[in-house]
This record gives sequence, C-alpha cells and structure tokens, in this order.
Amino acid sequence: MASEPTVADNPSAHRFEITVDGQVAGFSEYRRSDGEIEFTHTVVDDAYEGQGLGSTLVEAALDEVRRDGVQVVPSCPFVKKYIERHREYADLVAPGR
Repeated sequence: MASEPTVADNPSAHRFEITVDGQVAGFSEYRRSDGEIEFTHTVVDDAYEGQGLGSTLVEAALDEVRRDGVQVVPSCPFVKKYIERHREYADLVAPGR
C-alpha cells in the first residue's frame, strides 16, 4: 500500500516537492525575493495524475508560505487557479499581482 504523500521545500532546487513512497511525484518551482515568492511552474508526473497530488502540493506550499509571512506571486497557471478556487488563500497574493 502506498504511503501518504509528503510535501517539503527543497530550497537548493527552488521548489516544493511532493513525494510518494520516497519518489518525487511532482514539484512547484519558485523564485524568492524580498517578502515574496513567485510560483512559476507546477508539474505532477504522469504516473501520479488524477490523484489530487497537485492540489495537495500547492496547499502545503501555500500553508508554509503563510507561516513564513511571505506574499505570493502566482505566475504558474495551476497555482493561480488553485487560489481562485480556494479563496482562503487570496490574502497571500501580493497586491497588484
């Protein structure tokens, strides 16, 4: 039986990664600057599609960003749509973004 997915920041690779059974199943790349994090690209490996891992990944990343007090620039279309559907994260979006 597969283990629960885990999400962790990998700062050296500039991305949050979601792993399943020790394998990276997807990631959300970012660029950090003063007080902001810009999410640029989110990918889930085809072998893991349809399991909700993209949403799990983005939710965990946004939760960590909230704890860090950083604002979000949602350049990645997946992150942008996730925030539009989950308005509880709308306050994280940097003004004018």
